[in-house]
Amino acid sequence: MNSFKKIEEFGNRTAVYAERNYSYFEMVEIADAICREVGERTLVFCLCSNNKESLFGYVGFIRGGVVPVLLDASIHIDRLRRLINLYKPTYIWARSDNQDLLKSMDRSFVFGDYTLFKRRTPFQHNLHEHLALLLTTSGSTGSPKFVRLSYENIFKNAESIARYLDINADDKPITTLPMNYSYGLSIINSHLICGATIIVTDASIMTKDFWELCRGQRATTFGGVPFVYEMLDRLNFEEFNLPSLKKLTQAGGKLSPMLSRKFSEVCNRKGIQFFTMYGQTEATARMTYLPYDKSLEKAGSIGIAIPGGKLILQDDNGNKITAPNVIGELIYIGENVSLGYAESLFDLSKKDENNGILRTGDMAYFDQDGYFFITGRIKRMIKVYGNRISLDEVEGLLNEHGYDCICAGTDDHLYIYTLKDDSVQIKKIIKEKLNLKGFKVMKIEEIPRNHFGKILYSKLPNMNQLQSPEPVTGNLIYATKL
Repeated sequence: MNSFKKIEEFGNRTAVYAERNYSYFEMVEIADAICREVGERTLVFCLCSNNKESLFGYVGFIRGGVVPVLLDASIHIDRLRRLINLYKPTYIWARSDNQDLLKSMDRSFVFGDYTLFKRRTPFQHNLHEHLALLLTTSGSTGSPKFVRLSYENIFKNAESIARYLDINADDKPITTLPMNYSYGLSIINSHLICGATIIVTDASIMTKDFWELCRGQRATTFGGVPFVYEMLDRLNFEEFNLPSLKKLTQAGGKLSPMLSRKFSEVCNRKGIQFFTMYGQTEATARMTYLPYDKSLEKAGSIGIAIPGGKLILQDDNGNKITAPNVIGELIYIGENVSLGYAESLFDLSKKDENNGILRTGDMAYFDQDGYFFITGRIKRMIKVYGNRISLDEVEGLLNEHGYDCICAGTDDHLYIYTLKDDSVQIKKIIKEKLNLKGFKVMKIEEIPRNHFGKILYSKLPNMNQLQSPEPVTGNLIYATKL
């Protein structure tokens, strides 16, 4: 299935606002013109920004059976060269002033500020017939590891999202997330298949330009990762006058229970539907959603499976968990589960390796009403002198007490990083609430994040250079039952 082949049916309706209105007819005409220069079933790198050129190129490539690899336009040239060597794209769709590409490739087609650069020695790729798109994992544009997505993955997920968000042709989402990020792309996909209008901008929510555009074009929807909502909170979003805004969506990480409740309350007062969601690139975009009318009652929950999807939990022995409030690994089943990974061009011919089943790597439980709650990552578990510790739960406890901290560590070593001179208070909470006597608290200048707002634990100060904490005693909050 390829739903983009049908979008010309929306005719003269506005598909995109990017400094001016572009109808669906006009978008399709431009998109198809870009794709005709490429031909079918070849590989194209798209160096994306939130602009009309990137969006029209993507639409054209999907419509025409070309397989795009969506990368951030700001990718470092050394990383880009590495990916080019691994995947040998026939074309690169990028800004016309990209000096490195101008030197090494030929110019094939120009639209707006973008040029289709052509490889001087074409490479014949062997692409699996269902392969539609490659996206980076966790927003890491420099990694050679991509998620392989099929047409069915993309459009089944888009249809599910459109269904539970009740998207229609009158909706006007504004771009707040990069389109090469699975969450940002899913907003585009789920609205285009419904004939809605995408307001395209690269402006930050921290700028006056963004909010003027939001008001001027009467945006109805925008989405954000937790970091976006932290910024909105600092901007005093509750005081904003945005009468056209009808829906807010949140995914890309767990929003703190405090902010989740606050935005639920603010949105309720303003008549805005607030949806929190959970997803992974490996499942195209989204796997669960929390209905807006449950946002206060179930604050902190990832909700229930999207239409057409299914969630189950498994214990350490691989047995299905059927009782509420028991923690296990979260497993998702659905048609949006990706085909698998690719680490070089030789993986592009592979068949479906997941068969619709994704082991998420997240630990979770469901309550008595069937709503799911994430407790942490399997890889974010350490053992400290025999005690199994969830770093995410320690972070959550400290955040609930008002401390902006992150935790890291290895077996027998727990480290807490803070932004303020509050180590005495943090130590008191850890000792009183968790009965821990040994750990290390360290002040840092800022929490390292990628441009999607996700915490980069690998970029924390080298823990090996820190003095080892004293032996840890006592029990922590992680257990098989809550």
